[in-house]
Amino acid sequence: MNVITYSIVILLTPFLATTLGSALVYLFRKKISNRLNQLFNGFAAGVMLAAAIFGLIIPSMESEVTYMPPILVAVIGFLLGIGLLLLIDKLVPHMHAQTKLEEGVKTAKLSRANKMFLAVTIHNIPEGLSVGVALGVALANFNADPNLELFTAISGALMISIGIAIQNVPEGAAIALPLKETTNSSHKAFLYGTFSGLVEPLSALIGVFLAYYISYLMPWALSFAGGCMIYVIIDDLIPNASSNDENKNSHIGLLSFVVGFVIMMILEATLG
Repeated sequence: MNVITYSIVILLTPFLATTLGSALVYLFRKKISNRLNQLFNGFAAGVMLAAAIFGLIIPSMESEVTYMPPILVAVIGFLLGIGLLLLIDKLVPHMHAQTKLEEGVKTAKLSRANKMFLAVTIHNIPEGLSVGVALGVALANFNADPNLELFTAISGALMISIGIAIQNVPEGAAIALPLKETTNSSHKAFLYGTFSGLVEPLSALIGVFLAYYISYLMPWALSFAGGCMIYVIIDDLIPNASSNDENKNSHIGLLSFVVGFVIMMILEATLG
């Protein structure tokens, strides 16, 4: 495959995985159980944490920066990513599907389904951004080094894309099934789930632009995307993975977190 083909695959794979997961509303009649929800969220948290650390934060810390210590760039970019997601959380009205918790500016103009849709969209922004930043860095490195093989150059971005896609399938189901209960329509729930995934390739294109066309922003973009992902993990995924009304002693969320993290470690070792 050439550069364009690889780029299209990397950018679209997470979105297609979300669409596939959303399509599971046609197979399941009821919302997923609490234990299965723990399983999905724990796995997603493990995948995203590994992707944030290995694919974004560490490369930012190891970048060649002359105007200040690289660790300072990584820390500032990381905190800016956390700050942006915190600001969005406080301003954009949304409802978390699993907990039914409403956040953001209070408004009666948006339906419950629309608030759930916005919550998922906020969640997907850092995922797409991380894929785009990783791809932009890979393309820049490939163009700068004529001796670098294409697959070697893009392997890190491919690793992040595959990892996020793996967790997007169960995540898409976890999103669409509560929406099916809210809208009383499998078709509407599928469309909500699918459209929520569209923000991933769109935010990925922004990441590619920042990392590739504005080269001095590379380390900033990497740590910024990493901060965004860490925020989602701590604010959304880990609480949902650890909460369990059915069995307070269950460790299924923790174990699925470990599985997701290990899978990403293996992908990092083989592709990164």
